[in-house]
Amino acid sequence: MKKTILVTGGTGFIGSHTTVELQAAGYEVVIVDNLSNSNADVVDGIEKISGIRPAFEKVDCCDLPALESVFQKHPGISGIIHFAASKAVGESVEKPLMYYENNLLSLINLLKLMPKYDVKGIIFSSSCTVYGQPDPENLPVTEQAPIKTAESPYGNTKQINEEIVQDYVKSGAPISAILLRYFNPIGSHPSGIIGELPNGVPANLIPYLTQTAIGIRPCLSVFGDDYDTPDGSCIRDFIYVVDLAKAHVAAMSRILEGKNTDPVEIYNVGTGRGVSVFELINTFEQCTGVKLNYKVVDRRPGDIEKVWGNVDKANQVLGWKAVHTLEEALSSAWNWQKILREKGIM
Repeated sequence: MKKTILVTGGTGFIGSHTTVELQAAGYEVVIVDNLSNSNADVVDGIEKISGIRPAFEKVDCCDLPALESVFQKHPGISGIIHFAASKAVGESVEKPLMYYENNLLSLINLLKLMPKYDVKGIIFSSSCTVYGQPDPENLPVTEQAPIKTAESPYGNTKQINEEIVQDYVKSGAPISAILLRYFNPIGSHPSGIIGELPNGVPANLIPYLTQTAIGIRPCLSVFGDDYDTPDGSCIRDFIYVVDLAKAHVAAMSRILEGKNTDPVEIYNVGTGRGVSVFELINTFEQCTGVKLNYKVVDRRPGDIEKVWGNVDKANQVLGWKAVHTLEEALSSAWNWQKILREKGIM
């Protein structure tokens, strides 16, 4: 009998790609999403790719009675992958209370319901933002690197949520958890059927970049060129979203098969390579042949100067590795943008 996985935020960018990979691995999927930053049409796209329509419930995870009704309607949920969260660094600086309320309460509600409905495992969508700005000697950053004071309320919610999971498990809760600290997901499904499509003006770099390249946005802003990096722009670890999705499947398999050696395990999920914003722009221009209009503006509050991951633990313990190149990821993002234009969506 197929095991059922609840995917919160499952119509979002990473959630939708992970749903496809879960289905490919033989799981049934129930998606919960309030559609605050996504569209229900994504469920159609998932079905088109996999041939399987996931169950979909339009529910806000902060609404405990509504969330509990999902567990009642879909008995036998074996595991949860929790993506649902507000996720824009800049917005979190402007609206901290919204971020704390949404990001903390949604996780707390899920943890409350897990023992009641005999759900054994949860994969939490964490972030490299928990490392803050790592000291130079800690780059590439490992899972043992010190947790630094967060540079933004968004980053702080990830730190606090990790602590909530760890404290709850320490209290004797009968659950296991894997915290995946991932870096910067980019790209879209190779089919071009699902991809990153935030509502309104994108807060993430790649959709803003592709929308600029196709003429929707007049200009891409590069936030600062005076950082202590080789070309002055920020450095990140950009990971192809399909590779990232497969890491969640590997983590869920580890928990459900009882292979985890600790009740809470932590893994970095990235490529292990740092890429600057200017290098990213140049690579996009080279692999698409499209010249990008961009300008350098002031630094943005909350941004970290440079961070990329040591991913040896995920490679060795989870048996997972990022296999796609930056060129492949950027080409897929551009393909997705062109398809959106053909469909008259963007």
